[in-house]
Amino acid sequence: MGKKLENLPLIPLRGITVFPNMVLHFDVGREKSIAAVEKAMLDNQRIFLLTQKQAKVELPERDDLFEVGTICTIKQMVKMPKNNIRVLVEGIDRATLVSIKENEDYTEVEVEKFIEEQEADTETEALIRMLQDEFEKYAELTGVETEEFFTETEDSKSGSLVDSIASYIILKQEDRQRVLEIFDVKKRIEEVIIFIKNEIELVKLEKKIGYNVKKKLDKNQKEYYLREQLKIIQEELGEENQEKKEIEEYEVKIKKAKLPKKVKDVADYELKRLKSSEMHSSESSVIKTYLDWVLSIPWNKSTKDNLDMKVVSDVLDKEHYALEDVKDRIIEYLAVKKKVNSLKGPILCLVGPPGVGKTSIAKSVAKALNRNFVRISLGGLRDEAEIRGHRRTYVGAIPGRLAYGLKEAKSNNPVFLLDEIDKMSQDFKGNPADALLEILDSEQNKDFRDNYMELNLDLSNILFITTANTLDTIPEPLRDRMEIIEVSGYTYEEKFHIAKKYLIPRQLQENGATSDEVVINDSALKVIIENYTRESGVRSLERTIGRLIRKCIKDMMINNKSKISINASSLEKYLGQKKVTYDKINQQNRIGVVRGLAWTAYGGDTLDVEAIIMQGTGKLELTGKLGDVMKESAKAAYTYVRANAKEYGIDENFYKDKDIHIHVPEGAVPKDGPSAGVTMVTALVSALSNKPVKFNVAMTGEVTLTGRVLPIGGLKEKSLAAFRAGVDTIIVPKENERDAKKLPQSIKNKLKIIFAEKIDDVLKNALCGVDNNEN
Repeated sequence: MGKKLENLPLIPLRGITVFPNMVLHFDVGREKSIAAVEKAMLDNQRIFLLTQKQAKVELPERDDLFEVGTICTIKQMVKMPKNNIRVLVEGIDRATLVSIKENEDYTEVEVEKFIEEQEADTETEALIRMLQDEFEKYAELTGVETEEFFTETEDSKSGSLVDSIASYIILKQEDRQRVLEIFDVKKRIEEVIIFIKNEIELVKLEKKIGYNVKKKLDKNQKEYYLREQLKIIQEELGEENQEKKEIEEYEVKIKKAKLPKKVKDVADYELKRLKSSEMHSSESSVIKTYLDWVLSIPWNKSTKDNLDMKVVSDVLDKEHYALEDVKDRIIEYLAVKKKVNSLKGPILCLVGPPGVGKTSIAKSVAKALNRNFVRISLGGLRDEAEIRGHRRTYVGAIPGRLAYGLKEAKSNNPVFLLDEIDKMSQDFKGNPADALLEILDSEQNKDFRDNYMELNLDLSNILFITTANTLDTIPEPLRDRMEIIEVSGYTYEEKFHIAKKYLIPRQLQENGATSDEVVINDSALKVIIENYTRESGVRSLERTIGRLIRKCIKDMMINNKSKISINASSLEKYLGQKKVTYDKINQQNRIGVVRGLAWTAYGGDTLDVEAIIMQGTGKLELTGKLGDVMKESAKAAYTYVRANAKEYGIDENFYKDKDIHIHVPEGAVPKDGPSAGVTMVTALVSALSNKPVKFNVAMTGEVTLTGRVLPIGGLKEKSLAAFRAGVDTIIVPKENERDAKKLPQSIKNKLKIIFAEKIDDVLKNALCGVDNNEN
C-alpha cells in the first residue's frame, strides 16, 4: 500500500460513516461545514469526511473526532430551506488524520491517504468467496437484491468489494467505524464475515419471534370466531352456553343471598356489567371475582349466642385455670346482653408475658359463647392495605384481612382475635395501626369500609379480642379504644395446678401414652417447674413435660417396661441437669448490699444493688450495664442522700472527699427501669452510715428527689421472685396496696408486705439499728 499527504476541507459527520466506493447524500447545516463544501467546489471538489465520537458536540475539536475517515468527491450540491445544503458524495480512499488547521471560515486538515493495491493470492480469493456466500444468505433473509450489486462490483478490488458489502449490511455506528479503520484487506474481510454471521442470527431470531407473535394472534382470533360460532350452534340446538349458565347462576345466588338493599344494588349493577362484557376477557374475570366476594360475606348470617352464664362459666373454668378478670368480663357482657337483648361487642385487650394463655382463652370464649372463631396475626404487619384492602383499580387487588375473616367465619358475629397487636410496624405504605382505629371503635365500626369491597361492613356484632406482650408499643389513640385486661404470670401453685389438670393429660394424649403408663408425681412436677423452666407462662413447661413423656416412652419401648413412675430423684436421668437456679439470700446482714425486686419478660427476679465508699474527690460511678432510666434513678438517689445526709447521721461533706461506686451484678445483662430507686437510696445510706441491711428484706419502688415512693408494676411476679429467693419481708410502695389485694393467698400467707409512702418508711424497716425489730 502506498501513502500520500493531502490538504482538504473537513466536514465532521454525526452518526454517519462513509466507505470508499460508497455513494450517499446527507444534509449540511453547520456554518463551517457549509464553508468547507463551498471551498471544495471551488477547488477540485474533494473533501475529507470524518465521523465525530459524540454526535451531540456542536464544535468538535481533534479529540472529539476519530482518526480514520474517507476522502470523497462531491458529485452534487443542492441548497435547501433554512440555509441547509444537501450534498451527494462518493467515497474515494481511506485516510488518516495528521493535523488540523482552523481557517477563518472552514476547517482544513492534512491527511495521509492509503491507496490499496490489487491482491490476488489464494487465501484472499477464498475469503472473498466466503464473504459473498454469507452476504447472499443475509440478502435472502432480508430481501436485499444482490444481482445488480454483484454485477456492479464484479471487477472491483477485494478491498472495494468488502467496503461495498459493509455499506449494505445493518451495522452499529461503532462497528462501521471499526471496519473503516482496518487497512489490512484480509482482516477487514474476516471482520465483515463475522458481522454478517451475527446479523444473520439476529434476523433469524427476529423472524422466529414475529412468527410466534403472529401465530398467537391468529390463534386468539380463531378462538374468538369459534366461540361465536359455538354460541350460534347452541342457540340453534336449544342448548345453553357456558356464559349464559354462569350469569344465571349468579342471578340465583344474588336472589337467595337476601342481601341488604345497597349491597344488592351493587351486585345487580356488577352483574349487568358482566352480561355486557366478553366472557373470557380480563374485565369479566375481575367482575366475577368481585361478585364471588360480595356473595361470600355473611351480611345477614349470625350464630345464636349461648346466654346461659353458668354453662359459659363452666366451659371457661374447664379449659383455663385462673384468669379470673377475663372470665368475669365475659360473664358481665353476657349478663348485660341478656338483660337488654342488644349490645355492641366489647373490645378486650389481653396484655401479659408470653405463654400465659392469651390466645387460647380467646378460643375458649368463642366456644363458650357458641360463636365462630377467627384469628389474625398482626405481628410484623406494615401495610395499611392488609387491613383495608386494595382498590379494584390495581391489578391483583384483594380485600383486607377483616373481609377475609368474615368470609372464613361465615357469620357476622364471630370472636375475632387480633393477635400480637403490639408488634405491628409501618413503612411508606402507611401505618396499619391507623387503619385499626376505626375497626376497634364500637361507635364507628358499624360502617367499616373496605377499599376493595367499596361497601360498608357492619363489625359492631363482632367480639374483638386483641393480645399484646406490652402496651408500650401500642399507639395511645388505639390503646384508648380497648379495654385493657392484664394477664399476669402464673405463681408456682397456679403452674402446678395447670400442669396437673391440663398439660400432662394433653401431652400424654399427644404422645400416645396413658396416665397408667407414665406417672409424674407431685415432687417431680415441682422440680420441673422450679428448676427446668423459668417463664411467666407455661409454654416452656408444657414442652418440658412433653419431652419427659417422650423419653419415658422410649425407655419403655427399649427395656420392655409397662409403666414408668417419675419422681424428683429420677428427673435428671431423663431431663439432664437442672437448668434454672435462683439466687438465694445471704444469711447475714451486710453493709451497702440491698436486695431489689425486678420484672422481666420471663417473670419476676431478684437482684442485689451494691454500694461501696472510697476516699476520693466526690465521683459517682455506675456499673452493671444500666439503662438510661436506671442511671437517672441512681443520680436521683445520690442527690436525695446528699440533701438529707445530716438526718441519717452521714457526714454532710461526703460528696467532697468520698468516691461512691454503685454496681448491679450480672453486668452482661441489660437492666433498666425506675423501680430500683428505693434500693439505691437504701444501699447509699447503709454504706455512708455504716449500718447493715437486713438480709431477709427485699424492696421495690421509684423514689423522687423529695423522698416520695412512687408505685411500680409487676407486683405479683416480683413477690413470687422474693418468695423463691427465701425473702420473708418485702417493702413496696403504698400506692400498690390495691395490687397487693389481688395477690394469691398462697403468696400473702408466706410474705410480710410493708407499704412505704416515703423513703423513711423503707429505711426504718430495712436498716439494722433504725427500728426496734433489729436482726
